[in-house]
Amino acid sequence: MFLVLVSCNETLLEKPENLIPQEKMVEILQDLAIVNAAKTTNLEVLRENGIEPMDYIFKKYDIDSLQFVESDRYYASLPVEYEKIYKKVETNLEKKSKELEEQKKLNDSIRVAKEKLEREKAKAKKAKDTLR
Repeated sequence: MFLVLVSCNETLLEKPENLIPQEKMVEILQDLAIVNAAKTTNLEVLRENGIEPMDYIFKKYDIDSLQFVESDRYYASLPVEYEKIYKKVETNLEKKSKELEEQKKLNDSIRVAKEKLEREKAKAKKAKDTLR
C-alpha cells in the first residue's frame, strides 16, 4: 500500500507563470458570483444586451480562460489559501449586499418623501384653484 501525506502548505501543482494574484482572484470570483446570480434571475436581459458572463469577466480583468483555470486549480491545490480566498469573497458579497439593502432603504425613503410632496403640492394647487 502506498500512502502519500501532504501538509496544508505543500502543493501538488506547480505555480503557473501567469498566476492571478490572490486579491485579483477574490475580485474575479466575487464578480463571477454576482454574474451567475444575475444569470439565474435576468438571463434574458443579459442576452438582450449581448452579455456573455464569462467573456465579460475575462475582458474586465484582462485575463483568458486558461489563465483563470490554471490559477483556480493552483489555489485549489492549496486548501488553506483557497479557503481564505473564498472567505474573502463571502465577506465582500455580504458587505455589498448590506450596502445595497441600505441604498434600497434610502431610495425607498426618498421615493416616499417625493410622493408625499407631490400629493401636498397637488392638494395646495387644488385649494388655490377653489379660492379663485
